[in-house]
Amino acid sequence: MNKSMISALSAFGGAIAAVVIGQAIAGTDTYRQLNLFGDVFERVKNDYVREVKDGELVESAINGMLMGLDPHSSYLNPKNFSDMQVSTRGEYGGLGLEVTMEDGLVKVISPMDGTPAARAGIKTGDLIATIDGMQIQGLTLSEAVDKMRGPVNSQIKLTILRKAEKKPLDIVITRAIIRVESVRWKQEGDIAYFRVTTFNEQTEDGLEKAVDQTKAKIGNRLRGIVLDLRNNPGGLLDQAISVSDAFLDQGEIVSTRGRRAGDTQRYNARSGQIFQGVPVVVLVNEGSASASEIVAGALQDQKRARVIGTRSFGKGSVQTVIPLSGGVDGALRLTTAKYYTPSGRSIQATGIDPDILVEQKAEDDSEAEAKDRLSEANLPKHLNAQEGGRKPHVGPVVKPKAGEKFDDFQLTYALRLLRGQEIVSNTAPNRPK
Repeated sequence: MNKSMISALSAFGGAIAAVVIGQAIAGTDTYRQLNLFGDVFERVKNDYVREVKDGELVESAINGMLMGLDPHSSYLNPKNFSDMQVSTRGEYGGLGLEVTMEDGLVKVISPMDGTPAARAGIKTGDLIATIDGMQIQGLTLSEAVDKMRGPVNSQIKLTILRKAEKKPLDIVITRAIIRVESVRWKQEGDIAYFRVTTFNEQTEDGLEKAVDQTKAKIGNRLRGIVLDLRNNPGGLLDQAISVSDAFLDQGEIVSTRGRRAGDTQRYNARSGQIFQGVPVVVLVNEGSASASEIVAGALQDQKRARVIGTRSFGKGSVQTVIPLSGGVDGALRLTTAKYYTPSGRSIQATGIDPDILVEQKAEDDSEAEAKDRLSEANLPKHLNAQEGGRKPHVGPVVKPKAGEKFDDFQLTYALRLLRGQEIVSNTAPNRPK
């Protein structure tokens, strides 16, 4: 075994080396291919225009291998793995601010109610100039957010620029556990509107709280439910199953199928559902992906809800996160299966077709907008659906009339549909006035 091969194997670790040596003894083609990798690795290490660390080369090689498979398989280095865990937990040590970037400074969109930022008097529109004396300018928004997060009970000093104040304000805040509200609700007369923004560990509890508030405020007057999954990129499978289960009394929710017949898993609803008999409308659009499509597909196939909006994104693949060295070396995010709705439809690269296609804009605008929509089917190296890919929408199509203006036409249509103010027709659907 040559020196370049030994260098490559040592970079990947003893476990992989043992496997490759075994394969080499068996005379497999894998050895020849990895020997080629070792030669390239050694050449780049010695002759590239700048010095490159072994870890950087190996990480790039792993990323290249996984990116060549499909758009969703990837390597998560330790920091990215930690960030992903924070995202899925739905809680972190921080201040409780929704922020954006403006003119090189962090601008506060709003402080979250009951959080350290709100208690410290941070206001909407405040500009954060420094964090613990470090200038914000030159940092990305992600870098600035990382600096504001930290251990619970640790302190941080922000320098705030506020229009009403002549001088900058120095505010010291103690970090606390911040829980991301993935479910929000509001009352629309006799209809409950549930907005699910992501599927993290807080989603099931968030839905339960929204249901309790709905019962307290609307009670027996409840006429319908709007479940808004638009622009929800997905998240945890178990949370998607829990949300679907809340609206179902029995039957399959989703199945996952891997490369082997024995890899198939089916998830079924348990007895008991919220608001039994109350009509449900699910809103989706091209930003609804993965877990969102599981919920929409389950409720649609089980005839529990009518899905309206535009066709969903079509991310119907399952990614398994595999920690490497216990997470010390990050994690492998690997596509291992595909999602199927209860009727056996693959979500992958096809998405969920709404029962009623409802565009947000008038006819001319909506057609131009449709051409620019991003979908799984347009991503390079996407996995194909077994059913042959996307098909033309079949069913009613509703658009605002030219000149009509709505803050949210899809939601307006959903509310009117639940109130019986819309009659669905394949030829001439009514439009909200």
